Parts: sequence; structure tokens; C-alpha cells
Amino acid sequence: MMRRIAGGVALALSVALGATGCVVSAPEAPGDAVTAFPQPVPGSGAAVPGDAPIPAEVSMCPGTLSPAAVPPAGQMPPESTMADIASRGRLVVGIDIGSNLLSFRDPISGEVKGFDADIARRIAAAIFGDPNRVQFRILSTADRQKALEEGTVDVVVKTMSATCERAKSVAFSATYFIAQQRILAPRGTAINTVGDLSGRRICEVRGTTSLDRVRRAVPSASVIATDSWSDCLVMLQQAQVDAVSTDDAILAGLESQDPNLQVTGPSMGLEYYAVGIGKNRPDLVRFVNGVLLRMAFDGTWMQLYNEWFRPSLGPVWSAPAAQYTG
Repeated sequence: MMRRIAGGVALALSVALGATGCVVSAPEAPGDAVTAFPQPVPGSGAAVPGDAPIPAEVSMCPGTLSPAAVPPAGQMPPESTMADIASRGRLVVGIDIGSNLLSFRDPISGEVKGFDADIARRIAAAIFGDPNRVQFRILSTADRQKALEEGTVDVVVKTMSATCERAKSVAFSATYFIAQQRILAPRGTAINTVGDLSGRRICEVRGTTSLDRVRRAVPSASVIATDSWSDCLVMLQQAQVDAVSTDDAILAGLESQDPNLQVTGPSMGLEYYAVGIGKNRPDLVRFVNGVLLRMAFDGTWMQLYNEWFRPSLGPVWSAPAAQYTG
């Protein structure tokens, strides 16, 4: 599976390079020298000021409401959030299409694929009986919380960590994936541990817990913040940064697109991915938790993990254990 993805995404990457205005070289004409052009930082990239305040370590809040029994598809409880979604005819999902293995647009079919996309489709299938009754709305990482607060999406399935700070304004499902923050660097470089990042240029995405964790762990690093991990990949390939550090699930997708890169180093911390849901929709939280619980018991979660992550992250024995608070 990963070999097919990597080959397809290579085409997507070449398109992305053109889209960001990154020119590698001028066309070579007979008898002419190849002219090298400057390679600019992708449009969203900007250095984080060295004197910018560094937030304290975030605490994870994976506890959630207990699951409700999942009714038959097409028979949602009257006046429930799920009934409103059913009457609309589609589930609106905030997602990313630049995270290979998690959520990306297949360059051949144009379909949004990946582990997160499949989680979203299982929620839609539970409501409609049809996993394709989904409208994906592309969000930047920094816009996930705002979209839930404003109600422009029903759920966010986008590597969203259930932190206690975020839980003040949005609700979370049970954990559906536990990631570990690690490092992505070119093969053969002397970057293998957190200490090796000292004085290096590190690419991060705005609004992520990994950005602040790097700044706390390695104050001497120069952090470049972008809007997407695909921007970080381009910058690493162009040697504009020395490494990328974030969740291993995201890094595995970047690594699969370039054999010259490798995920390395011990875990820098855990991230508990959960489905983000509006704060005023407890019935939808319980419904989604029921769907996730069913996926854990019927083998669907393991099937999805093996399809997308086992080749790169290795085997796991079960879905994450849920923690219910009420």
C-alpha cells in the first residue's frame, strides 16, 4: 500500500512545488549552462521570533462522555444532532489533505484518503448507512478550533490532540490514535536525538502542540512555522530547514514520499488524537464514542491501522483504551 501511495504522491509533490512558486532550475538548452534560481521559503513559512513567549507544557485531557448505543443507520433519534445532520444529507468534516497516510487527496482518483478520512467515513456510515455522505472541508491546523466553535463543521478529524486548554471551548471524543512526537531528518545527517536539534532550523506547523514542545526542549533551535506539513516537507527537501519534528503518524507520511528522509529519535511526548466536536453537542460526542467503541470491538480500527500505519510504525495490539468521565 505504501509503495503505491509514495509513487502517486511524488506526482502531487511536483505539482505542489509549482504551486508554491518554488523553481529548482531553468530548462537546459543545448550548449547553455543550467541557471540555478533561488529557492524561496513556501509562502506560509515564517521564523518564530526567538523572544516570543513559550507556553507551558500542555496537558492532555483524553477523558470524554460515555458512549451511547448506536441506532441503526437512517434511524437517528428525533431532534438529535445526528437527526439534523441526516436531514441535511451529509456530514461536514474538517480535515487536511496534505498529510499522507492520514488525509490526502489521491492524485489519480482525486479522492480524499487516509486513516483520518476513513474514521470520518465510519461516522457518516453510522448516520446514513453510506460512508460517502461526507463533505470534507479543508482546514489549516490553526483553524480547527475556530471551525468547531463557529459550527461551520460538524466534526474535525485532523490529528487534533485532546488538550485540556482546547477542551475549554470544544468537546472531544474518545482517543482514536496515540502518536509520539519524533524527528524527521535526511538520512546520513547527525540528527538522531532531541539534543542534536540544538542550533538547527526546525520546521513546524502553526497551532500545533509539537511547535511549542520543540521550543521548550531546544530553545537554541530556529523554528520556522508554516501552514502545512507538506510545506515543511518541501523546505526539508530544499535544505531550507534541517529537520521536522511532530507526531510519528505525520512524519511517517512525509517519509513515505521521500526515501532520502527518515524518522528518528526517541519519543519526545505523546499526543492523543480525538474527534473534535462542538461544545454544545454532547449527544454527538456520545454517538461518535459509540461508533469508535464499535470499531474497536469489531476489528475495523485494527484493519485501518494495519492498512495505513503498520508498514511504517509497526504492529499494535489494540485500539487505544477509552477513558470515560460521565
